[in-house]
Amino acid sequence: MTTSSKTVSSSQPWLHQKGEVIQEFGTVKQFPIGLSYEARMYSCQRLNKVLADTQILYGLYKKHHWLMRGATFYQLHLVLDKHAGEQLELVDTIAERVQSLGGVAVGDPRHVAEITSIPRPPNGVEEVPAMLSRLLEAHETILIEAHDAAARAGELGDDGTNDLLVSQVIRTGELQAWFLAEHLVDTPLVRA
Repeated sequence: MTTSSKTVSSSQPWLHQKGEVIQEFGTVKQFPIGLSYEARMYSCQRLNKVLADTQILYGLYKKHHWLMRGATFYQLHLVLDKHAGEQLELVDTIAERVQSLGGVAVGDPRHVAEITSIPRPPNGVEEVPAMLSRLLEAHETILIEAHDAAARAGELGDDGTNDLLVSQVIRTGELQAWFLAEHLVDTPLVRA
């Protein structure tokens, strides 16, 4: 009977634990990856900015996916969900790059809201062109930041960050912006 009661009590999870912060946000620890402290610190700061904006963009995509209306509902509902999934993949990739540089990736939504420069949308439903325009503006904000950060990371010798920003963040953002912008083109009706 003692063995049985010991097994039960030792399998109980240790709940309500608290811990010390072992690395502050905005710091980088040394990793043997051949990059200077300055390069790693710079890249982490810029990547966290892009990461925060990308998390907000992901949230906007999901919101607009759910709230889509009108004659193009089905097509836009699908494309916005596809784009959201691609943004979510970028979130993970960017966060892992920050961690691999020795930094701390921004992850808490409240912290993300403090860092982002993408304006908050209204709580309600906007007209479809306004939702698409909001997504395009968010993309442009991220693309401007990513172009600048990629160039400077390259100058500092951080080819990994430069590559991530150019080959994934910028290329994905440009492609998605193209898809969205084409939905805002006013095409005349063809008459036979």
